[in-house]
Amino acid sequence: MNLEKLRGMLGYPGAVLGGIGLLTSGALALADRATLDDIKAAQDLDMKQSLTQVLPGQYDNDMLKDTLTLPGPDGEQLTVYRARRAGQVVAVVFKVQARGYAGPIVSMMGVDRDGKMLGVRVIKHTETPGLGDKIEPAKGEWIHSFAGKFLGNPPAEKFAVKKDGGVFDQFAGATITPRAVVKSVKGGLAFFAKEKARMLADTTVIAGTLAPTSTPLDV
Repeated sequence: MNLEKLRGMLGYPGAVLGGIGLLTSGALALADRATLDDIKAAQDLDMKQSLTQVLPGQYDNDMLKDTLTLPGPDGEQLTVYRARRAGQVVAVVFKVQARGYAGPIVSMMGVDRDGKMLGVRVIKHTETPGLGDKIEPAKGEWIHSFAGKFLGNPPAEKFAVKKDGGVFDQFAGATITPRAVVKSVKGGLAFFAKEKARMLADTTVIAGTLAPTSTPLDV
């Protein structure tokens, strides 16, 4: 067999495979681009549902667009979602987390402008099913015990589970899990107290930037 002809035959499968690879990569890229809007819409819907759960009531702004980024308690960048009525910031929502039994427990917490808890929901955890997962509202009422609480009610030394001398219930066989949630919420209230002026600053979001308004706030 002619050597040049053999070389051509050997190169043909490689070229075909290369072409198939390029076509597949292109198809995947197009599919990824086509689903970006759907993925973003699903993420926004999920976040709106989380905000609604920790912020009861009606608000007249789009909280997904009315945000503020601040250095969090652990140095990470923390997004604060702000709820308004008549242009005034009346409540904020942000994430908090602490180490549970099996890993980090991430929660969303809503706080009104006076520092009172409006609600808490755990949005991510890997705690033991049947024990630690009682922090989920579908598994029990425990997570609702934070509503109405603030720093001072209970006193700082009582803002803990009962096993540690506090007022919050723990779970039989799973004290570490509720202890972590209580710790994160207490830390979140302290963070709000520290950053209250910036969180409630009288600003509005215009095209992704913050612009001052003329209405004074009682901070």
